[in-house]
Amino acid sequence: MKLTGRRRSSNVEDRRASGGGRMTKMGLGGLLVAGLITWLLGGNPLSVLQNTDLGAIVGGMQTEYVPTEREEQLAEFASQILAGTEDVWSELFKEMGRTYQPPRMVLFNGAVQSGCGGATSSTGPFYCSADQTVYIDLSFFDQMETQLKAGGDFAYAYVIAHEVGHHVQYLLGILEQVQMQRSRVSEKEANRLTVRLELQADFFAGIWAHYDDKRFGSLEDGDIEEGLNAATSIGDDRLQMEAQGYTVPDSFTHGTSKQRMTWLKKGYLTGDLSRGDSFSINYNEL
Repeated sequence: MKLTGRRRSSNVEDRRASGGGRMTKMGLGGLLVAGLITWLLGGNPLSVLQNTDLGAIVGGMQTEYVPTEREEQLAEFASQILAGTEDVWSELFKEMGRTYQPPRMVLFNGAVQSGCGGATSSTGPFYCSADQTVYIDLSFFDQMETQLKAGGDFAYAYVIAHEVGHHVQYLLGILEQVQMQRSRVSEKEANRLTVRLELQADFFAGIWAHYDDKRFGSLEDGDIEEGLNAATSIGDDRLQMEAQGYTVPDSFTHGTSKQRMTWLKKGYLTGDLSRGDSFSINYNEL
């Protein structure tokens, strides 16, 4: 992707140095006292340890987080992609007679507290509608490259744009409608509704790519292929097959590799928001 000279978003909060808000400035002595007090009050003293990053305590002092050069490059990249989504969606919402309110993005390292509760890096990037924030541990991009064989700058951009797609769904009231519907149906049907939601977020990521390239000429040869490869690599069927050797379609929550690739590609090729209704189509035809 060509991002030279592109602005960075002002809606990024960097919590990488905080260790997810779990680091402590108390020494080991203070830690033991806190555990004793918790025990005397009838609590579990281990909870003090669980909420403390022991790796950050060395002789009563807090260690300093020093990002690598690659992490800083990825942080800048993520901020530029978020800025691109702000530009694209602001214009598209204006055309709909609406005002786009961009999400925040929180960069974290290891663990984080969000408006939707605590999460760790193993959760992967996620969007929390409670605080309208996208959360991402930048190490996920390394996992995409080494574990999923789905590296590349546009593949990483697709992940961010997908999460922003959930924010768009929140602003349009789609997330709330789906959540209400999921509470009234069986687990199987609830999963299918979630698949429809995720595929639409893939479509919205494609919409962003379409207009970002149209506006900034950001895409280079091979970029779209990187995105489609990433979409394929994180399909439910592929991930389940690699993990357990078989698939359980009724448990899918994000869509198959083919579905994810199809909806991302449709958004990019058409640039037409009216083509993104993943809820009125027969489920077997998604």
